[in-house]
Amino acid sequence: MTMMTPQPLDQQEDEEMLVPHSDFVEGPQPLVEGPQPMEVAQPENASTAENQAVDEPQASRFTWTIENFSRLNLKKLYSEVFIVGGYKWRVLIFPKGNNVDYLSMYLDVADSAALPYGWSRYAQFSLAVVNQIHNKFTIKKDTQHQFNQRESDWGFTSFMPLSELYDPSKGYLVNDSVVVEADVAVRKVIDYWTYDSKKETGYVGLKNQGATCYMNSLLQTLYHIPYFRKAVYHMPTTENDMPSGSIPLALQSLFYKLQYSDTSVATKELTKSFGWDTYDSFMQHDVQELNRVLCEKLEDKMKGTVVEGTIQKLFEGHHMNYIECINVNFKSTRKESFYDLQLDVKGCKDVYASFDKYVEVERLEGDNKYHAEEHGLQDARKGVLFIDFPPVLQLQLKRFEYDFMRDTMVKINDRYEFPLQLDLDRESGKYLSPDADRSVRNLYTLHSVLVHSGGVHGGHYYAFIRPTLSDQWYKFDDERVTKEDVKRALEEQYGGEEELPQTNPGFNNTPFKFTKYSNAYMLVYIRESDKDKIICDVDEKDIAEHLRIRLKKEQEEKEDKRRYKAQAHLYTIIKVARDEDLREQIGKDIHFDLVDHDKVRSFRIQKQMPFNLFKQEEVAKEFGIPVQYQRFWIWAKRQNHTYRPNRPLTPQEETQTDLRPIPPPDKTKEDILLFFKLYDPEKEELRYVSRLFVKCSGKPSEILTKLNELAGFAPEEEIEIFEEIKYEPNVMCERLCRRTSFRFSQIEDGDIICFQKRLSPESEEQVRYPDVPMFLEYVKNRQVVHFRALERPKEDDFCLELAKNHTYDDVVERVAQRLGLNDPSKIRLTPHNCYSQQPKPNFIKYRSVDHLLDMLVHYNQISDILYYEVLDIPLPELQCLKTLKVAFHYATKDEVIILNVRLPKLSTVEDVLNEIKTKVELSQPNAELRLLEVFYHKIYKIFPLNEKIENINDQYWTLRAEEIPDEEKNLGPHDRLIHVYHFTKETAQNQMQVQNFGEPFFLVIREGETLAEVKVRIQKKLQVPDEEFSKWKFAFLSLGRPEYLQDTDIVSSRFQRRDVYGAWEQYLGLEHSDTTPKRAYVSNQNRHTFEKPVKIYN
Repeated sequence: MTMMTPQPLDQQEDEEMLVPHSDFVEGPQPLVEGPQPMEVAQPENASTAENQAVDEPQASRFTWTIENFSRLNLKKLYSEVFIVGGYKWRVLIFPKGNNVDYLSMYLDVADSAALPYGWSRYAQFSLAVVNQIHNKFTIKKDTQHQFNQRESDWGFTSFMPLSELYDPSKGYLVNDSVVVEADVAVRKVIDYWTYDSKKETGYVGLKNQGATCYMNSLLQTLYHIPYFRKAVYHMPTTENDMPSGSIPLALQSLFYKLQYSDTSVATKELTKSFGWDTYDSFMQHDVQELNRVLCEKLEDKMKGTVVEGTIQKLFEGHHMNYIECINVNFKSTRKESFYDLQLDVKGCKDVYASFDKYVEVERLEGDNKYHAEEHGLQDARKGVLFIDFPPVLQLQLKRFEYDFMRDTMVKINDRYEFPLQLDLDRESGKYLSPDADRSVRNLYTLHSVLVHSGGVHGGHYYAFIRPTLSDQWYKFDDERVTKEDVKRALEEQYGGEEELPQTNPGFNNTPFKFTKYSNAYMLVYIRESDKDKIICDVDEKDIAEHLRIRLKKEQEEKEDKRRYKAQAHLYTIIKVARDEDLREQIGKDIHFDLVDHDKVRSFRIQKQMPFNLFKQEEVAKEFGIPVQYQRFWIWAKRQNHTYRPNRPLTPQEETQTDLRPIPPPDKTKEDILLFFKLYDPEKEELRYVSRLFVKCSGKPSEILTKLNELAGFAPEEEIEIFEEIKYEPNVMCERLCRRTSFRFSQIEDGDIICFQKRLSPESEEQVRYPDVPMFLEYVKNRQVVHFRALERPKEDDFCLELAKNHTYDDVVERVAQRLGLNDPSKIRLTPHNCYSQQPKPNFIKYRSVDHLLDMLVHYNQISDILYYEVLDIPLPELQCLKTLKVAFHYATKDEVIILNVRLPKLSTVEDVLNEIKTKVELSQPNAELRLLEVFYHKIYKIFPLNEKIENINDQYWTLRAEEIPDEEKNLGPHDRLIHVYHFTKETAQNQMQVQNFGEPFFLVIREGETLAEVKVRIQKKLQVPDEEFSKWKFAFLSLGRPEYLQDTDIVSSRFQRRDVYGAWEQYLGLEHSDTTPKRAYVSNQNRHTFEKPVKIYN
């Protein structure tokens, strides 16, 4: 019987451990909008760490000129230290990108290593790379962060493309110098390490499970609608229900704890009742979606109970959709219900403007006439009016919208005001339908403001609530609740921009602005006439008795656990391993060493208990072994990292009271304790058989008969004997000479001897692992790998048991066998990204890795997934070729085909074009082709025919091939070949921006040619109908600024200037709406993580 005594368990966390804020986890992205810490790719987080910002900020600007930038040979570079708000800061850049093709830039706490434990500071800041030619093209990004020990730097991994930064014509790199600006505003913080929410406010918060702040803010809002809370308490549940399987019981339990607990409350039971796993808890979802799904689920659970219809009574309103003909007497109406209203933020200054837009009348006329049954097509008015509003009005503000121009989701941070009192009867009831009950006064008081702080790819949620509709507001930010004034709850959540004055002397004194990423996302109003009914008293009599008993018992258990932790220093843990544990574990749970100490019986006993009393009171009773038959050995960790029984406890040690070992006496006994394992090569099975005492001077040959007896072999069976020495970092198991003494072989107490039958040469050929060392090597290195086809990266195709030390050739050969492929060199493998759960962007080159383990390692993790492709030619041959994806535009028809052109790397562009000629139908046999580089709907380059294709990048730019029109081949001395692009205009942050779209093209313009003449040729080329073409506008654009042209303007006169940085920046623009079909938007399609919709399964 052996024992070990680990460290006391006073440091163990209880199961409701608080998880620090990390509301979303995502891998590095090609295009990341939000900022991240340097080493961990996470979108921006708000001020939600251990402290909260207060008071007015101190702000300054720091300018850093980096010379000889293109010659920098450093992976990362720090600026000099500068001070803002009494704190030391510096800027950190990665000149060649932090594992991305972008400049990576962060704000860093300069003295983080020297700061005391638990430090924290909050800052709003912007980082900029200055355009030294045109300041308006300076790239600037801003964010906010709570800096702490874990996240002492924060910023943007993908700040700007390296291709733009290093291009001298762009204006960011001038005279080989780059200018970086950092605007930093620091707010002082309050220490919340010892903050007691209950004591300070009377309310408690909810613990964050990892990314559940969005749920916490909603739950607090619902809890503080007392009528809703009372209805939840009255939902029928029984003492046999389990909270993890019953949403009503889990919600009752949560609300009870929020009402009566003194500390923050965990939400694990509730999320388990939803049917969520840990993954769901670390995925940030949408508050609006969760609100609807939860209310629908509760509405369903309330059916047939005393509280049936509560959700409808509280939240349901009705509006009427109508279409009314103007010239005939015909009107169509449809009544619909709503639980919340989605209000536009963009283009609206406040809630009233959103309601005005909601009921705005749309005219159906022209091509959009309404078909009015027997009246045919008619001019009509279409709109919405409200029949009734609910007692609790939930307004969802559309802060997130899909931007069709950018083909992505964006967050609207515009200023948007909302009143304390909302009068929906204003202007003689302009929002109400004729059927509305005008006797009901629709005057509402603001109850809750749910806030989102962050960007489109994630952020943090919290809520401002006034539970009793008094003047006192409270901020519910996960586990922390604080008192707040009305300004913080309202005005500071309007959004927009915040101007921060410079205060530090010696710096630039011009004020700078920050976009306020924290803004209201959902508003809850309560109707004045219903507030006494809704803000009602809820006390213990509303709570079922079985629930009170259950929760009281839970509280007692929690108190016991707390007491257990408080007294942990008085106790120790003794783990006792027996022969039975070795038999049970070896060959099943473990193969190396003797036992997994986490799976043996442990005893928690007082440190002052005499060991003899422990043997009698604990061990004898537990195992039924009398004290006189017990002997204990102490385990020791050896230098080779194995863990073995080292020596028996002495009688003196067993009579001590505090269980501390004393120096062992000199060892005089010849006996040593050995443990024996038996290996069966046919079954590939290793099992524990027994332990034996042997004499140091004895030889293995003297115990062969005993070993045969233990194994059930014949007495004269030939056996081989090995010593298992270690298994980390490599397996070491050596044959033991049977004629050499144990002492000479350096065998000692606790050593492990493995033995097996000796195999004949014929038998050896019939088994995979003929001896113990080979079997242990196999066990150490075996690795089950899940293979997925690269085109189906979410599905396992098949699994193979391989070895970590398999060579590249071994692995592809096994994959080829599994796929029935004769040539393994046609297999191409791609490794797995453990963070994004997607394939890495680069495949494994032919024989570029030594072993399977090298293919599976990703930073400090080992994956068990590989992706495969079956190529049409061997991989070594393919690697000598360059494959370019080229879009070929036909000259005679409006059609584009995508070609994959594969040629030797030393080929030229001319070779590419000749290859394309063999694959496409040309307008004439001797047509000439050209290859263009297109990026964001602009033509950046015409490739020279002699340019080598090896360095052409088709990953980020589009390669386009097309026939050269005859008119371009015969240019006159005064003819110009100009760029022509499609564009639209949009306003962002009060600035007009030009957005290009569609296919760019070249056009020949002749001297003296007017716009009217050019338009005729453009219309013919693009085949645009007259009616549509008449709406188009034409402009000369230089560096993004449009100058609109009249039909009489001479076009060539605008294209005389040569002072541009690239021909693509001076073009003829065709302004019109983008009617090209958009691909369906997939949430976060360019992210390495993927989001699931909110689902409640139970």
